[in-house]
Amino acid sequence: MKTIALRLAGISLLIMMIAGCSKTDPGVGSATLKNAMISSTQNLNNAMTEITSNQAFQLLSISSSGMTYKSGTVYLANIPLDLIKGVYDYKALKTDESKTYPLIKFFTKSTDVSRMVINMPLAKLKKPYNMKIFLKADSALTNNFSISVTDYHNNYNSYHDFDYINVADISIDKANAGSLNIKSVVSPTTGTQYASQFAFSNGYTAKYAYASGDTTVSSFTILKDNTILYQEKLLTLRKDTGRFGHERQYILTIGDIRIVRSSGQGPQVYVKNVLQPKAIITVEDKDENEQSEHSVCDKRDIKITFEDGTVSTVSTLIGNSISDISTLFKSLHEVYFAAYVVDWIGYDIFYKR
Repeated sequence: MKTIALRLAGISLLIMMIAGCSKTDPGVGSATLKNAMISSTQNLNNAMTEITSNQAFQLLSISSSGMTYKSGTVYLANIPLDLIKGVYDYKALKTDESKTYPLIKFFTKSTDVSRMVINMPLAKLKKPYNMKIFLKADSALTNNFSISVTDYHNNYNSYHDFDYINVADISIDKANAGSLNIKSVVSPTTGTQYASQFAFSNGYTAKYAYASGDTTVSSFTILKDNTILYQEKLLTLRKDTGRFGHERQYILTIGDIRIVRSSGQGPQVYVKNVLQPKAIITVEDKDENEQSEHSVCDKRDIKITFEDGTVSTVSTLIGNSISDISTLFKSLHEVYFAAYVVDWIGYDIFYKR
């Protein structure tokens, strides 16, 4: 009997110890918030290191900077994949007039296939303003970049009316570098729906999506497989002027951390969906211009005051990776490297230039 009593007493003591631990468990406290924030941003930084080591990341940093276009041009085009399919190999032209040549003049169609394949030097693609210029170094270049377009159509009626799809696989030096998926619809009656995605060969994916309406929704996401490492989501109410109106809700997710600011309510932070009521969150916008999206990548930062009184910002915790995230954010708005080559060759074929 005495043995049973001692066992019961021991069990009671264990229960009391467990209960005491749960009461003092900092699971929803500042220490866990700070640790979770550090851990989540470090995971993001590690991911960006792997993403930027992929050669395809260099392609996404290509922009339209330095390129010139004829303004005010009005044209119509309905370009399906069937019209432009085939294998096109780049070959530099030795001519002083190359700047005015159609882009397709620098390519030779070698094979008929069911998709569109463009082979060209990666060095030329990285500097598209040199695409139509012959340089002495071009003779040593090889067509080590390839984009294989498996789904495409470009139905263009005006800047405010078009339907566009570009789905393609990318290879560099004959090795898979990733895949691209762009779908864009702009209609004067139904508005704009745009989605672009680049899946890197090492398992990471970057996505951007935008849909207009009475409430405009935009989002930018970086994933590892199906796990969100970073996401910004913005919901804005339409105004008569400007692409983005009054901000209704902003959500930033970094791993286990989620920061939410809604109209009429102060910013709140969650760890694994558990609200952290003692943390102080301040959203700091560097530019109040409502014509554009606010993002930690560009015009916004978020200051966090932890319960222990220490203060940090999201940009500080992310560190140098913020510029690489910004590159992804901006590039997915236009995916310029693919649009420049594929679309302009498509236009040249359509207009029989």
